[in-house]
Amino acid sequence: MNEKNMQEQIDAINRKLDLVLEEIQAQREIRKNLSDLSSDLSIVGKDIFSSTVTELDNAGVEIDGEAVKVLMLKVIRNIETLNELFDMLESTYDLIHDVSPVLHQIGLDGIKVMNDLEQKGYVDFIKESKKIIDNVVTHFTSEDVRLLAENIVTILETVKNLTQPEMLGAINNGVVVYKSLDVNDIPEYSLFKAMRAMNSPELRKGLGFMITFLKNIAKESEIKAKKDKQ
Repeated sequence: MNEKNMQEQIDAINRKLDLVLEEIQAQREIRKNLSDLSSDLSIVGKDIFSSTVTELDNAGVEIDGEAVKVLMLKVIRNIETLNELFDMLESTYDLIHDVSPVLHQIGLDGIKVMNDLEQKGYVDFIKESKKIIDNVVTHFTSEDVRLLAENIVTILETVKNLTQPEMLGAINNGVVVYKSLDVNDIPEYSLFKAMRAMNSPELRKGLGFMITFLKNIAKESEIKAKKDKQ
């Protein structure tokens, strides 16, 4: 190995030593700063602790040192949980911040709908409907309600049949005919006049309808009685 190569190696070693010395010096500076910070914090902590103790003493509050120590240990052990809790609170705050305009708009829409319903009379209608319920409750006993429950299917079937187009037409025809009659000026029929009237096609058809109607009612009653016995 010649002198030139040896000098280059020495120079390289010197540069590395300089870097090591710089790193050691930097570490010393950091330790010194940390030590100074620790000292400052210790002084501040002592001042805060002393002030807190004085305030608590003036307020007549006694502190259990052991309880405080246990509390601090719990806080340190659950520091991760506390971080998660704060994250959750931040997320909740963001959610409330985002949802607030939507909830505000929903509230305004609800107020508008209620105002429209009141203007159209729905609110007054509901208030007056309460009287209907009161009248039903005061005029019917619990036994009536029980019987209604037992026969509700039959009642609904009857209503269903009555609301068929042909039944509504027949009922409407009967109402129209009744309205066209003058109940105060009904002609009297003698037996002879009634027998003569029976020769008219309209009356014969009407009698046929009544007889057929009564026969079918009797037949339906017999069928129902047989079913009840079974």
